[in-house]
Amino acid sequence: MTARIAELAAGYDQSGAFPAESLRIAHEAGLLTATIGKQYGGRGARVEESARILHRIGRGDPSVALIAAMTLNTHARQAVQPHWPEELYARLVKESFERPVLVNHARVEPELGSPARGGLPSTLARRTPDGWSLSGTKRFVTGAEGLDWFLVWATTDEPEPRVGTFLVPGGSPGIEITGRWDQLGLRASGSHDVTFRNVEIPYEHVIGIGPYGAAAEQDNRAGAALHLPLAALYLGVARAAQSFFHTFAQTRVPANLGHPVARTERFRRTAGEIEVLLTAAEELVFGGAARVDAADTSYTPEQALGARVLADRHGVRAVELAVRLLGNPGLARGNPLERHFRDIQCAPVHAPQEDISLLAIGTKALNP
Repeated sequence: MTARIAELAAGYDQSGAFPAESLRIAHEAGLLTATIGKQYGGRGARVEESARILHRIGRGDPSVALIAAMTLNTHARQAVQPHWPEELYARLVKESFERPVLVNHARVEPELGSPARGGLPSTLARRTPDGWSLSGTKRFVTGAEGLDWFLVWATTDEPEPRVGTFLVPGGSPGIEITGRWDQLGLRASGSHDVTFRNVEIPYEHVIGIGPYGAAAEQDNRAGAALHLPLAALYLGVARAAQSFFHTFAQTRVPANLGHPVARTERFRRTAGEIEVLLTAAEELVFGGAARVDAADTSYTPEQALGARVLADRHGVRAVELAVRLLGNPGLARGNPLERHFRDIQCAPVHAPQEDISLLAIGTKALNP
């Protein structure tokens, strides 16, 4: 599965097209439904298994892994704490076993930026005789072109406004991609800007609705189930870069050397440093995920945030070391290492970003 997705990755990276075939492969392997709870007929994969799945897909194509991560996280949250309307989620599960069904949150806004830095949405949900009408623009909606469900964070227009997540079917009239994703890395993730223009949904298609105010803002500490698998995803990218680095070192025989560069001290030392960086990061991520699954109360949200900070740093550094040692060949277009180098730059971008995570960790450290 990973090998086939990896074969397709370069083409999707070049075209920026939605990676439908790779997602189909992942679905047929049972990976897009792995976190559906056992009470719903699923396998009930938890945090550690989610992390290992995304690590594996990330080695093949991190764009595919990121789209998958959002769907896996949706099912994982529902398995632990059911919050979707029962009938609607049953329909989602039934369809998910039949075909790739993709779900993702739409939270970031042009004016607000990332909710991780505070603030509330300007996207508005107006009451109608039959339900809600949503209007607003969201940014960086991963997998936008292929989503079956948008989970739109919005404010109601009620006399006393509330904030909630509105469940919007992907084919609804009034949904338009208004800004194309054209970034350095994860070019096939389809993280486009999406505008909702008077999109109508039934009244019961809303979850987590509550009073408007600071309590409705994003809680950056409550996310180990997503932070750790995301970190694992990018460590998969770094492992793919490491694999290419090893192959290059073992097959490159300069005429003036007469043997593979893998036998030189410089390459062996760098290979050792890369291995130490990635092994340490994986120990933190997978070990932390196992502790979350075991309901280890001594494992704190700050530890999960810290594991992700270090994993992102180590992954980026490991790929940089490989590129630096290879020189021009490492940055050549069409070279997998060049793509891995671009993709790994996206690791520290995900919310909460490093400064926000360190603030939370430092606050806890100073006020235990």
